[in-house]
Amino acid sequence: MKRFQPRGDRRLGKQDRRQLHVLYEDDAVVVLNKRAKLLAVPKDDSDTSSALSILSAELKSKRQRAFVVHRIDRDTSGILLFAKTWPDREALVQQFIRHTPVREYLAAVRGHLRVKEGTLVHHFREEGMFQKVTTEGDPKSARAELRYSLEHRLRGASLVRVSLVTGLKNQIRVQLSAIGHPVIGDRKYNPSEKLERRITRVALHAARLQFIHPRSGESVCVDCEPPPDFQSLLQALGFPIRRGR
Repeated sequence: MKRFQPRGDRRLGKQDRRQLHVLYEDDAVVVLNKRAKLLAVPKDDSDTSSALSILSAELKSKRQRAFVVHRIDRDTSGILLFAKTWPDREALVQQFIRHTPVREYLAAVRGHLRVKEGTLVHHFREEGMFQKVTTEGDPKSARAELRYSLEHRLRGASLVRVSLVTGLKNQIRVQLSAIGHPVIGDRKYNPSEKLERRITRVALHAARLQFIHPRSGESVCVDCEPPPDFQSLLQALGFPIRRGR
């Protein structure tokens, strides 16, 4: 298995150099570190900058293209995978449909979890821009499943590692909120988080992605350290941050 934990990742473009870093790249795929508040893909009929538009502009000079494989929320930082050809994209998407890639996130949540690790299963019904928790019998419901483990107990909060089994929109945020531990900074599903000042977005970071390379068949694992705003929040909550590694 190829494992990557970049210490000096390559930045894309001059104007957008603070928005995207390349964690891994070859002829078939590109793995990016997306900053929070940047769209993964542009909205319909919008010229708003996105990870896809920035990467596409970068690859155009090499006569290459970028194809979307999966997405992460706008306010979430971390790992995002793109393919460079349509066949590679199709092969990767099939992996996500089968839920075989390892997708791990770090989340800073309110409160202390009584159970240090476990599996959460809910059913969502999408209503407009929101995911609502519903019942299995709802004909418009979709099953949401994740696994979690406690990484560190903080002051009035917890650092949790989450592994997605399914991949629904806003899944981690909704499921953790449903058990009484909302993600810090998640104003969308918990309006009281508008009072949070130590971080200005959802405290959620895509920290690891492991997938099968569409050409070589090898397992590729990419790790990504949380950005400064996430680390600053953890430090404020009592987590000993090691710097200068």
